[in-house]
Amino acid sequence: MMTTMSDPQAIVAATADAQLKAIGEKILRHERISFEDGVTLFEKGSLSWLGALANWVREQKHGDKTYFNRNFHIEPTNVCVFSCSFCSYSRLYANREEGWELSVEQMMHIVKSYDGKPVTEVHIVGGVHPKMNFDFFVELLKAIKAHRPDLHIKAFTPVELDYMFRKAKLSVEEGMKLAHEAGLDSLPGGGAEIFDPEIRRQICEDKVDAEGWLHIHRAAHQLGMHSNATMLYGHIENYRHRIDHMDRLRRLQDETGGFNTFIPLKFRNKDNEMSHVPESSVVEDMRMYAVARLYLDNFPHIKAYWPMLGRKNAQLTLSFGVNDIDGTIDDSTKIYSMAGSEEQSPSMSTAQLVALIKQVKRQPVERGTLYNEIRDYSDVSLEEIS
Repeated sequence: MMTTMSDPQAIVAATADAQLKAIGEKILRHERISFEDGVTLFEKGSLSWLGALANWVREQKHGDKTYFNRNFHIEPTNVCVFSCSFCSYSRLYANREEGWELSVEQMMHIVKSYDGKPVTEVHIVGGVHPKMNFDFFVELLKAIKAHRPDLHIKAFTPVELDYMFRKAKLSVEEGMKLAHEAGLDSLPGGGAEIFDPEIRRQICEDKVDAEGWLHIHRAAHQLGMHSNATMLYGHIENYRHRIDHMDRLRRLQDETGGFNTFIPLKFRNKDNEMSHVPESSVVEDMRMYAVARLYLDNFPHIKAYWPMLGRKNAQLTLSFGVNDIDGTIDDSTKIYSMAGSEEQSPSMSTAQLVALIKQVKRQPVERGTLYNEIRDYSDVSLEEIS
């Protein structure tokens, strides 16, 4: 089910810009591009040229394979001690009557509702609630593992973990070891936002900084755990901030090799303190994915989070370097629907995900969290999919 791969030399030659041609030649030789090369791609690369080159890299790494998984989300609370300007989701602790707070028993009820269903992952993230401490979440991790040992638990951003560890008077290394022993299998990529300290001061001043975020992921990797990485783009940052963010991730990946995938997250401006900031265009979204694929040469996968982009735009990213569109999700995640995402009920069946991938002539492959291949759906009819 392979598409015809474009001639890479013809792709590079399709631009008249000498700088871009030199960068393109580096990429064809599998040489690392520099910080300034990354900025140049954003500033000068046409969408069609970037897309063609990113697609070539994607097909070099994965052919037509496009991954998804069967997962569901638990959001323990949207009550949060932090007040990020871009957030439409959280409610400050002082105004918590507008939010929700789930007990361990309530969250286990959600887990048990998937008994007998072929989900492979539970994704747990939420606000930073002062009463949901480290011991509370250790109890939850142990309860999930006791009930369903095979379910992969991907949970807690460094924002949540940093707060938990500090309150529990644990070092990052101690906290990560205890969480891992309790059942935490891997980390999601959230909370990274933009690493640049000046941008961070303006949009999320009171949460863990870039060094703290990277420290927690490094500690997870050193325990043999894998993690994901994100970047919030399309607000007040510029291209250099984006490349700086990806450069820090690339350097940590050189050191540990622990990142699975990079997920650019589009800023949404509904009902938050940055509602005056216009959202990025679809053209800019696709440029972001393409440059990410070209710059992050040591990241195996680039993911488009379809509940944030919308189904059709997520489908479009598969021509701009993306080889993963996340999972079935179920309708339990509210983080992006509350921010104005096109997906107000973010749930897709396996058959719908497979159809979405096949419509653009890609090869749908169900994966586990760590990209072990579970089933290739290339030759499976939609009627056969449960």
